[in-house]
Amino acid sequence: MSHTPRRRLLARTVILDRAIEALPLFRLSDSGEEVAITYAAVGGGRWRVLPAPGERLPGTFDQDVYVELLRRYHEAEAPADGTLTFTLHDFLRTMGRRVDGRTYEQLRSALNRLQRTLLESTEAWFDAVAGARWTGQFTMLSTVSIDRRRLTDRDQLALFSSLTNNEPGDAHVTLAPQVRSNIAAGFTITLASARYQQLSSPVARRLYRVLQVARHDAGRQWEVPLERLAEMLPLTQRYPSHLQRVLQPAHEMLLAAGVLRSATIAQHDKAWVVSYQVAD
Repeated sequence: MSHTPRRRLLARTVILDRAIEALPLFRLSDSGEEVAITYAAVGGGRWRVLPAPGERLPGTFDQDVYVELLRRYHEAEAPADGTLTFTLHDFLRTMGRRVDGRTYEQLRSALNRLQRTLLESTEAWFDAVAGARWTGQFTMLSTVSIDRRRLTDRDQLALFSSLTNNEPGDAHVTLAPQVRSNIAAGFTITLASARYQQLSSPVARRLYRVLQVARHDAGRQWEVPLERLAEMLPLTQRYPSHLQRVLQPAHEMLLAAGVLRSATIAQHDKAWVVSYQVAD
């Protein structure tokens, strides 16, 4: 019996921990040098993203690496130990990225950053197994190991047509048990991988994931204060006019991709509110 149709279906789908997606994790602007992300969670609690000493916060490239890791985790049918094995070359190609020395280094740095960046929850991240908001610390990746192939081995690759001559190494990474347990418990959102990659803006990609959380929690109609949405994404801009300029192209992409039916930003009394109608 062929498993090809099922494998293709898995490859098109990304399953993410809904509790993580309700919280900010990746910096969406390459400007600014924030030392941490601090977020007051809905219903109380505090969430902080703390980079390792001397390192920066996870950014736009790291966001795409994270989504690709979770796509592969689903495609592998959620291995019990949470460990994924892949070549850096294949990973970059699947992400739709140029494969060269610069992107190899970007990928190595992103994987190591996801292992070293500390996620701190004070009754903010929801533990679906315990059915309660959790207090503690974890990292998105528990372990990262990248084996660089010896130059002698790489020279031999040219002798085999099925292998790539410029392959720099093999990666073995393990997803955090907190994320795996929530996914196993079904506390998730689902993305279409092709639709995610279709969105060229990092803001649109993040907003796509936030909208999937809102769809679970609030249905297809969602209203959120503009300031609150900026904190969730997160965006560094604070003035309503600046936030609208950042969100407008993301809204246009999501409308064109069929994620949204409508998106409006309006002022009610002294507060600005964003209203979304999520597509079927």
